[in-house]
Amino acid sequence: MSGSWVLVFPGQGAQAVGMVRDIAEALPEVRALFARADEVLGIPLAKTIFEGPEAALVDTAVQQPALVLAGLAVKKALEIKRGRPLGCSAAAGLSLGEYAALSAVGALSFDEALRLVRKRGELMKLAASQVPSGMAVVLNLSEEKVRAACAQAAEETGGVVAPSNFNGGGQIVIGGANEALAKACELCKAAGARRVIRLPVAGAFHTALMQPAGEAFAPVIDAANIQTASQPVYANATAARVVEAAEIRDALKRQITSPVLWEQTVKNLVSTGRRQFLELGPGSTVSNMVKRIAPEAECRSVSTWADVQAFSEENV
Repeated sequence: MSGSWVLVFPGQGAQAVGMVRDIAEALPEVRALFARADEVLGIPLAKTIFEGPEAALVDTAVQQPALVLAGLAVKKALEIKRGRPLGCSAAAGLSLGEYAALSAVGALSFDEALRLVRKRGELMKLAASQVPSGMAVVLNLSEEKVRAACAQAAEETGGVVAPSNFNGGGQIVIGGANEALAKACELCKAAGARRVIRLPVAGAFHTALMQPAGEAFAPVIDAANIQTASQPVYANATAARVVEAAEIRDALKRQITSPVLWEQTVKNLVSTGRRQFLELGPGSTVSNMVKRIAPEAECRSVSTWADVQAFSEENV
């Protein structure tokens, strides 16, 4: 049964000080994984994750490797507890979670995944500092009306603003330069959005404002050691499966400036007969998204030592 699960991993915003600490305390092999992360990156990542402060953990360049580490630590814990590799039929991750997904199916080593997201976070942070920008979630407004509002706001202000995440369940995230974003939020409300909520982020991720980061990151991806995936990963930028190294490289390059097509990703996975989704990492944001998109899906989230034990007992 375990081999039929789709492994899914959360993105930025899921982090919390103390996440997966109880798992690391329970298993020396997981503690070793945290020690290895510190060694690879040359920063006290484990201490920041376990003890904070929160201001340090929300730094994009720290948050990205922290979340990938947390997700892979949970996977390791399940494998130790069950005494065998954690099988799956596919994997996917929300935004930076795609890197954890790729590592989970052998396309990226643990070390390489951490190095890549650390660099990705640094470059995205730098790009965000060049143009004051942000993101907002728009609830219960059609994609057509959201796109129209963004186009009008961009035209009126001369700034970049566009959809950045199609999360499903009536939730679309938009991102852009502050003036253009504020105007787009007004227009979305006027068009009938139930709510429009600014998000506590310091950049317009997955929009054209990340182009400098994308250009700088492309040669990093070209130089990365990427292997053929043991199972397909469904890419954010296209919602399509990638397996071979060349198509994985292309997907990761496109991802920085392309909208996250999460709703279509889940629909595509479900259309292949996949119905079981296992979220690894802090919280249950991704599982909740999957349930809104595909109510027929079975979703589990594993983020604590108690979760690890319960899942392992049920899926021997």
